[in-house]
Amino acid sequence: MTQEDDVAAFEATRPMLLGLAYRILGSRAEAEDAVQDTFLKWQSADRSAIENPASWLTTLCTRRCIDLLRAARNARVDYVGAWLPEPIHASTEGEPGERLSLAASLQTAFLLVLERLTPKERAAYLLHEVFDVSYPEIAATLGLQETTCRKLVSRARANVAQSRVRHTTPLDRQEQLLAAFQTAVTSGGTEQLSDEVELCADGGGKVQTLREVLRGKAEVLEFVGRALRAYWGDYTWEATDINGGRGVVLWKDGSAVACVSFAYDEQGAATNVYIVRNPDKLARLGEDGGVARGDGGGGVAPGGAGEAG
Repeated sequence: MTQEDDVAAFEATRPMLLGLAYRILGSRAEAEDAVQDTFLKWQSADRSAIENPASWLTTLCTRRCIDLLRAARNARVDYVGAWLPEPIHASTEGEPGERLSLAASLQTAFLLVLERLTPKERAAYLLHEVFDVSYPEIAATLGLQETTCRKLVSRARANVAQSRVRHTTPLDRQEQLLAAFQTAVTSGGTEQLSDEVELCADGGGKVQTLREVLRGKAEVLEFVGRALRAYWGDYTWEATDINGGRGVVLWKDGSAVACVSFAYDEQGAATNVYIVRNPDKLARLGEDGGVARGDGGGGVAPGGAGEAG
C-alpha cells in the first residue's frame, strides 16, 4: 500500500472510531485525542502484517479509550458539581430504524447510564449492541475470553434495560416541550412536566450554576421560571439537534453560554432537563461538521463559550 492508501484506509474507519470513542468517553475532545493517538500508531505500524485494518484500528482505539476513561473517572472525583457529557450536534430526523437506533445511543440519558458501567463493560456493550461487533472480535479487542465478554455485555444490557433509556420520543412531542421550556424561562409560565422531573447543570466550576440536582416539578419550575429568567431572558435561543434529540443552544455576543437537552419516559413525558454551562464543553457548538453516528456519515460533530444556570 502506498502512503496515500494507508491514509485512505484510516480515513474510511475514522467516522466509526470517532463515534465509538465519543460514546465510551462522553467527550468529543477526548474522543478526538483517542482517534489521533490511533492514527499515529497506524502510521508507525508494520501494515504489511495487518490483515484487517478496520479491526486493528478498532482494537487500538478501544484500548486507548479504556485507558482515557479510567483516567477521566479519577479526574471526575474532583469535578465541581454535576458532570454531563459534552453536547454534540446529531439529528435523528428522517432516519431509518437502524440508523435511528444508532443516533439514539448518543442521547445524554443513555450516556449517563453508561457512566455506571465499568470501562470494559461499557466498551463491550457498545461494540456489540451499537456497532454490531461479534463476540470473538470483542474478545480479541479487549484481550479477554469470549465467555467473559458475553458476561460483560449481559450485565451492561441489564443495567441499560433497567434504566429504560433506549427509546425514541416523537419529534412533535420534543418540539412541544422545547417551546414550553422557552415560555417558562422568558415569561414565567408553568407548563406541564413529569412530576418526578429532575434538572441538573454542568458548569465544571468555571461558571455560576447549580451544584445540586433539582428533583420534582415544583422545584424545577421555580428554578426555570425565576432563576433562569433573571439570566437567560435576553439570550438568543437556537433550537437545534443535540445528541439525537431536539434541544436548544443559548447565545450571547456570538458565544454559546448554555446548551439544554431533555430525556423522556416511554409516554413522552420529560423526566430530565440537562443544562451544560461549562464553556470548555460549549466551545465548538457553533462550527460545522459531521454527525457523531460512527456509521460512515461523519465524525463526532462540533459545537462558542460562556453566565448562571
